[in-house]
Amino acid sequence: AVLIRALVSTHPHSGQGEPPMFGDYEAQRHWMEVTLNTPLSQWYVHTKVNDLQYWGLDYPPLTAFQSWICGVWMRAVEPGAVALTTSRGWETPVSKLAMRATVIASDLAFTLPATIAFVRAFYGEERGGNANRMTWATALILLAPAPILVDHGHFQYNNWSLGLTTYAVAAIVRGRNVLGSVLFTAALCHKQMSLYHAPAFFAHLLGVCLVRGRGDARKAIVEVAKLGAAVVLTVALHLAPFYVADGAGVTGVAAVLTRLAPFKRGLFEDYVANFWCATSPIVKWRTLLSIPNAAKLSAAVTACAMAPAMYAQIAAPSPEGFLWCMACVSMSFFLFSFQVHEKSALLPALPVSMLCLRATGLATLAPVLVCVSMWPLLRRDGLGVAYVGCVVLFVALF
Repeated sequence: AVLIRALVSTHPHSGQGEPPMFGDYEAQRHWMEVTLNTPLSQWYVHTKVNDLQYWGLDYPPLTAFQSWICGVWMRAVEPGAVALTTSRGWETPVSKLAMRATVIASDLAFTLPATIAFVRAFYGEERGGNANRMTWATALILLAPAPILVDHGHFQYNNWSLGLTTYAVAAIVRGRNVLGSVLFTAALCHKQMSLYHAPAFFAHLLGVCLVRGRGDARKAIVEVAKLGAAVVLTVALHLAPFYVADGAGVTGVAAVLTRLAPFKRGLFEDYVANFWCATSPIVKWRTLLSIPNAAKLSAAVTACAMAPAMYAQIAAPSPEGFLWCMACVSMSFFLFSFQVHEKSALLPALPVSMLCLRATGLATLAPVLVCVSMWPLLRRDGLGVAYVGCVVLFVALF
């Protein structure tokens, strides 16, 4: 898994040599520059040295802290790569190597151990479970092509949020629901697109609380309250630095939260394999609907699409049902929600990959289809060779 990631990282990245905005690689580098060289209270605020029109931070606080951590490493390796205002478009060989190393290190901290923890929790207890089956499950999840191509080719750090989500699933499968809630909330505090999995976590945990409190309403309420407190405290912990920084108070928190909603972008942009974009040649949604109405319609359709899976988990929660609920809910978001990005397909792909030994046909096909849906993005990045290599390897392994 590490070798394949290292090989993919030798290929081009998003926006390579394409001024003035470059691409996601430059966005990640720029966030390191901003978090290293400006006060925390200004990370999400437009200033002379932090132009929010040039890749302004628009992810939750844990992404900002991740940028600062990686920035410390980058400054130690090549200070010019994160120098304030003078490092835009910085793409020296040494800085690229150091940037790529941070993504591989993130996989070593999150994706790999989280996957092993999940496989041991979910497949280790099954009847006839053995080390050989667990090894195959680990390999198939870790070598799913889309996350590798996006993080190590295109260049992002989805491994933090997806890894934290995987850790959370492993904890919940083992019955450690409070720990699972904290870990998943941390994933939400890294990337808001983790919201795609949130209704599944809510439905499953609510169902578990109701089962535990069957015949004793007070016990059910206590169980729900514990999980709610864990979520609230985790969010508060991530937002607290922005509340206390320079005495910003509520204004500091508001500056973060207002950067997280993409409503100004409209129902969709670019080419994405979801319902609104696919039907737009026939129904001109962006002409027919104002942004507020489009947001309301997409929210209603998404809620209707995910409702049956959520109901099933509230009524009869189970570990495997939880994974199916995650897959159904996240696919509902991908197909019908407001302002979906190509890379959002990673969210439904995760639980489907986790089901690789239970729903082999689906888990074989879905990761490949996710890559097909991302082809325009990855082709634009010059990742054709890496794309073919990762997909062929995955299919052959399956």
